[in-house]
Amino acid sequence: MDAVPENLFLGVDHTVWLVADIDAAIANWQGRLGVQLQHRVDGRDHEAHQAFFPMADGTFVELIAPADEDSPVNKLIEEHGEGVHVLAMRVANLDAAVEQLTDAGVELRGAGTPQVFVKPQFANGTLLQLWPEDRPHRWRDEPRQNPPQTEPQQ
Repeated sequence: MDAVPENLFLGVDHTVWLVADIDAAIANWQGRLGVQLQHRVDGRDHEAHQAFFPMADGTFVELIAPADEDSPVNKLIEEHGEGVHVLAMRVANLDAAVEQLTDAGVELRGAGTPQVFVKPQFANGTLLQLWPEDRPHRWRDEPRQNPPQTEPQQ
């Protein structure tokens, strides 16, 4: 088993929070916490609603709520409750990070795909996502294809 390089993770890219009610959560983050909503997706077609709150340091918070009773997000909330679901960590090279972590005995989900996660038991109970530093965020980095929205799509 090889040691993982000290600087494998370049920093936090974003955090994903599970919430039961997207409207109530948005109201809380904006009204009580003073964080401004930049983009909202009414995800009836994707089984989840999303809201994105950029932070001054370039990271962001993503809230995700079930779009209906059959949404997989409902099951996650039933099993784990509301709160932090994923901590996405920036890496310089996804394939190299996967190789280094695997060589160090870390178990991953999604290896060989663009969506790779460190299993929670290898990160003190938190699901970590490996996020390549050059990967864009559709809601933020491709505005012509995905214009900002602050109201639910009809």
